[in-house]
Amino acid sequence: MVLSKLVEELTGAITSSIKGADDVLSALRGAVKNQVVGTMRDTGDVATSGMESLGNVVQGGINAASKLGASLVDASKSTVSAAVSAVSEVGGDVGTAAVSTVEGAVEAASKVGTSTTDAAREAVVGVLKAADDAGEEAGKTVRSALMAAASLPHDIVEKVIKGS
Repeated sequence: MVLSKLVEELTGAITSSIKGADDVLSALRGAVKNQVVGTMRDTGDVATSGMESLGNVVQGGINAASKLGASLVDASKSTVSAAVSAVSEVGGDVGTAAVSTVEGAVEAASKVGTSTTDAAREAVVGVLKAADDAGEEAGKTVRSALMAAASLPHDIVEKVIKGS
């Protein structure tokens, strides 16, 4: 239950940050990126403890978007993209971050009752875009990590990667 309390707190913090914004998805990206950068800098151990928090931040972002009536599929894509961009910015492992954020998006979609298939697809699209924006090596790393992750729907991941 400790993790769900953390997700609740993150949901509240992100909701407060984006409530009243004209463009909820842009505000969501900024709020998630700030949460991830802050969390990873606070932990001091970007490789392990910061990564464990990524799924929680993604779930909090998607929950916040849900509370404000945003499209959960679009929120999934925006949230994971912002999280992976933030990890890249602080020098973290973008491959591990990509897997963690997609897992978080799928779990959040499941909890709020939206399509986990759609959420997974858009999350993969989002992490690939963020990784490619960070550079060719980051893009390759993320693609390899997503394809190797047993916890992700391989058929969806492969279809998105082959289409990108």
